[in-house]
Formats: sequence, structure tokens, C-alpha cells
Amino acid sequence: MALLPRLRQLMRRPSSASRVGARRPTTASRRGDTLHEDALRSMLSDDPNNERAFQALAEIVRRRAAESVPEDDPLTAPNAEHERQHAADLAVWALGEELAGNPRAWYPLVELARLSVRDDHEGTIRRLTTAAERDPSGLALAQALALLSEAGQPVEALNLGVGHWRPREHAPEVARALVHAALLADRPLEAKQHLASLDLYPDASAVAPLKAELTREVAQAQQSIPGT
Repeated sequence: MALLPRLRQLMRRPSSASRVGARRPTTASRRGDTLHEDALRSMLSDDPNNERAFQALAEIVRRRAAESVPEDDPLTAPNAEHERQHAADLAVWALGEELAGNPRAWYPLVELARLSVRDDHEGTIRRLTTAAERDPSGLALAQALALLSEAGQPVEALNLGVGHWRPREHAPEVARALVHAALLADRPLEAKQHLASLDLYPDASAVAPLKAELTREVAQAQQSIPGT
């Protein structure tokens, strides 16, 4: 069962039926997890886009959620493993939704989009658009474009990037993500246009290595096109 239908199914259950992500500080290791979790939550309260803190906290809630799924009969072990994976994903989903409520948060939205990219196209684009709009640096946009390209949706990445990229203000990594998306979409001429937009970046020396790297990649892509 896909993640979002599974999430909706669990949300329709009585609140006591699921303990996904619930704390179980019954041993020394659990107490250690609880202290670590509290510290990570404090860090994310200060900066909801702290990627390392989010990933560390996600690992804790994933492990706890997976362990909450009861051991099954050996004959149905593959199904139990599937349930543990779903439980872990749902726990991270709940964490991402909790943190995404912060109006400064963009990284949790990217992680929610990562979980939904296979079965909720409209929701994924909405989350990535909101993430890009919340982040003036462009890092959220770069991650959003890379996520879509990796999911086999480079055209969607291009549409999102063209509508939100500000070459003079955003991190140069957005250009890398856009060029790669254009090449994946077999649009080398569009890739050249995005590459040329790096000239608008105010610090030419800072983007020179990236520009040289992308120039080589675009040239190689063009050489692979018959008749060029």
C-alpha cells in the first residue's frame, strides 16, 4: 500500500490504536534516545532547516516506529518487514508535518515531498513550491529540483525552477540543478540558457568552477545528439 493511503487509513483509526513514533523510555538506551531527541527538537525549534538534526531525529523516530510493529510469523516475515518500513515512513511523515508548521521551515517540506513523490504528484509540487518560496537563499529550490529530477520528473523540475529561480540572489547550486534537469529532459539548448544565466551572479569568480564544470557537461550532451 502506498504511503499516503496508508497514512489516511491509520488516521481513521482510534487514536489509541497506533503508537507510531511514541516514546518508550523503558531502558537506559531508550532514556538516551529521549535525551537525544529532546536536544534535537530544541535545535530544530531554533532552526527548522537544520538538515543534520532533522536526519538524526528522523532516524530515532524511524527506529522506534519500526520496533513498534510486532514480530510476525516467520512465514509472513516479508509482510512484517513491509509494515515496519511503512511505520518508519509514517513516523518521519508525522515529524515532517510537525516541523513544517513553522513558517520558516523549508527542509521538512522537502522531506515530505520526498516521501510523497511516487504517489502524490500534486501534493509534492505544492510542498516543493512552498519550500522554495520560504527560502530566500535558493537552497530549498536546488534540493527541490534535484529531488524531482532523481524521481524521473525533470520537466516538472524545469517548470518549478524557471518560475522561482533568481540568478542574482540564489545559491549557484540552483543553476546546477536546472542544467541537470534540462539535460535529463533532452533539452541541451535550454541547459545552455540556464548556464548562461550564471553570468548574472554578482561574484563571477565564485561561480567560475561551477560554470566550467557545467559547460563541459552541456558540451558532452550536445556531442551525443546525432547531427551535431
